[in-house]
Amino acid sequence: MRFLVSLRRGSVRTRLVLLVLAPPLLMLPLMISLMVHWGNSAYDQLLIYKVNAELTIARQYFDRVLDSQRQAVAGLAASGRLRSVLDQPEKLSALLRAQAEGEHFDYLYVLDAHGKVRAAPDGTADRPPRGGWPVVRAALEGDARIALSVFDAAQLEAIGPPLLERARLVIVPTPNARPDPRGEEDRGMVIQVAVPIFDAQGEQVGVLEGGRLLNRNLDFVDTINDLVYNDGALPLGSRGTATLFLDDVRIATNVRMFGGDRALGTRVSAAVRHRVLDNGERWLDRAFVVNDWYVSAYEPVVDGDGRRIGMLYVGFLEAPFRAVKQNILAALIGLFALIMATGVVLSLRGARGIFRPIERMDATIGAVERGDAAARTGPVEGGEEIARLASHLDTLLDTVAAREIELKQLNADLDQKVVERTAELREAQLQLVRSEKLAAIGQLTAGVAHEINNPIAVMQGNLDLMRQLLGSAGDGVRTEIRLLDEQINRIRVIVTKLLQYARPGEFAGYVTELDTAAVLHDTLPLVQHQARKSGVGIVLDTRAGTPVRLNREELQQVLVNLIVNALHAMPDGGTLTLSTSDVADPAGVRIDVRDTGHGIAPEHLGRVFDPFFTTKRSEGTGLGLSVSLGLIERYGGTITVVSTPGVGTCFSVHLLAEPQFRAADGPAHA
Repeated sequence: MRFLVSLRRGSVRTRLVLLVLAPPLLMLPLMISLMVHWGNSAYDQLLIYKVNAELTIARQYFDRVLDSQRQAVAGLAASGRLRSVLDQPEKLSALLRAQAEGEHFDYLYVLDAHGKVRAAPDGTADRPPRGGWPVVRAALEGDARIALSVFDAAQLEAIGPPLLERARLVIVPTPNARPDPRGEEDRGMVIQVAVPIFDAQGEQVGVLEGGRLLNRNLDFVDTINDLVYNDGALPLGSRGTATLFLDDVRIATNVRMFGGDRALGTRVSAAVRHRVLDNGERWLDRAFVVNDWYVSAYEPVVDGDGRRIGMLYVGFLEAPFRAVKQNILAALIGLFALIMATGVVLSLRGARGIFRPIERMDATIGAVERGDAAARTGPVEGGEEIARLASHLDTLLDTVAAREIELKQLNADLDQKVVERTAELREAQLQLVRSEKLAAIGQLTAGVAHEINNPIAVMQGNLDLMRQLLGSAGDGVRTEIRLLDEQINRIRVIVTKLLQYARPGEFAGYVTELDTAAVLHDTLPLVQHQARKSGVGIVLDTRAGTPVRLNREELQQVLVNLIVNALHAMPDGGTLTLSTSDVADPAGVRIDVRDTGHGIAPEHLGRVFDPFFTTKRSEGTGLGLSVSLGLIERYGGTITVVSTPGVGTCFSVHLLAEPQFRAADGPAHA
C-alpha cells in the first residue's frame, strides 16, 4: 500500500525510481509463478503425449498378434493337408496337435456344419457344441472372424482343466479399487478365431476354431514392454510397464509388487475403471499403480459384440521425470532472477538522464496552470524521445487558442446535426407506424379468410348431402348444383388467395380436404414396382375416418419419400405396413409407415431430420426427411420416428384436421 501511495503522490524522480524497481519487486514473483505453472503444464503434456504414443504402439502390436492368430488358422483351414485328413480321425488329431503346439494355441478344433466338435488335438470329440459363440456362428455362415472372448470357468474346464488352472487368479485387495465380493478370478480372456473349411469343390464342410488364453500370458506383456520401452526409451532411471486387464483385474502384467512378484490379481482404481470401462474413454494421466505413481495410459478392450471386457495399459515411473522437471525449473528461475537484477541496475543508471528534462517540463506545465500562457520548455537534453516530448509540449501550448476557436465551430456544427437527426428520427417513427398498420391489415385479412372457410365447409357438406338425397330426382337441377359447386370452389380459391396475401411464404399449393386412406391407395402405384423388386410385402390398415385439410401433392410427396426410405431399409425383403388412425386431441389423423428393416443406429436417430444428413453416401442427399418435415410442419403437424436396430423403424406423420399454418419466423396460427 505504501508503495502505491508513493507511486501516485511522489516526485517524478521518486516515481521513476519506483517504476524501475517495480519489475523485480512485483513482477518477478508473478513471472516465476507463471513460468512454474506453464512449465509444469507443458512438461506434463509432453509426458501425456509420450505415453499416448506408447499406448498406440502397444495396441498395434496387440492387433498384429490377433492378425497372426487369424492367419495361422486361415492358412491351416485352406491347406491341402487339412482336406486330405478330414476323414481320417487319427491323422486329423495329430495335425491339429502339431499346429496348436507350433502356433501356441491352447485349443484347436474342427467343427462340423452344425458347430459340433468333430476333432481335437487330444483325439476326443466329446465336447459341448461350439455354435453358440458369435465367431463360430459367423464362420458357419462362411465368414471368418477373430475376436476377444471371455470364457467362464465351466467353458475353460470343458476345453481342459489345465486351462482353468492357468486362468484362475486370487484377487488381491487393492487400495482405491471398486468393492468386489469375489475372492478369485476364474474367467479367461481368450483370442478366439474361427474360419470356414471348404472342400475342393468350394462347398463348406465345417469350421476350424482355435483359441489362445491371455491369462498369465507373460510373454505377451513382456513383448509389449520390450517393444515400447526398449533400451534408451526411458532414461533417468525410470521403468516402463505393460498390463492386460480382464474387467479391472490384472491377468497379465510386468508391474511388480513390493516383494518383486508380478502384481497378478491386483485391480485398477475405481476412477480409472469408471472412465475406461464404464464410459469407454481413454485414460491419459498420472495414476497410482500398485505401489507408486506412473504416467499411465489405459484404453478399453472389447469383445466381438463390442462389449468392454477389459483394458490395455502401458505406463512409466513418474518420479525420475518429476525430479528432472524440478531441477530444470529451479535453474530457469535462478537465471531469470539474475537477468532481472542486472536489468534493474542498468535501468537506474539510465534513468538519471531522464529526471532533469521531465522536471523542466513539469515546471512549464505548472506555469501555464498559473496563467503564464507564454511559458515554454525550450530545447532539452536526455535523449531523442525526451527532446521530441518537450517539443510536442511547446507545440501543444501554441495551438491551444486555435483549438478553442475550432471547438466553438464544432459546437455550432453539432447543434445543426442534432436538428437534422431529430427530423430523421421523426420520419423513422412515421415509417414504423405505417409498417404496423400494414401488419394489422395482413392479420385482419388472414382472420377474415379463416372465418369464411367455416361456412364454405357447411355449404359444401349440405350440397353433397342434397345431391345424395335427391339421387336421380335431382337431374332437373343438376346444372344448378354444378354451378353451386363451381361457386363454392371459386370462394375457396379466393380464400386461399387471401391467405396467400396475408402469409405469402407459407403456401406452396392449394389446400383441400383429404381422405388419408384414398391418398395412401393413390400413392401405392407409385412405389409398387420398387416394392415387388425388393420382395417387400405391403399391408394396409386404414382405420382413420377424420378428413384433414392440406395440399394433396405435398402429402403424397411426404408419403412417397417415407415409403421409399422404408424399402431401402429392406433390400432383402420384409413387410411394409401402412396404417392410419384417428387422433382425438388435437383432432386429426396419424399415418404410420412401419418397416421390418435393419433399423437406425441410436447415435443417428436424433439427426435423421437434419438437412444433408444421410448414411447412404452414394445414393442420397440427406434432404428428403428434412423437406418432408418442413412440409408437414407448415400445416401444424409433425413427423416422429421410433427405431430398434435389427427390428425395424416406424415413421409417424401427425396431421391436424384443421391445419395451423406456421410462419417461418413466428408461432403457429390457424
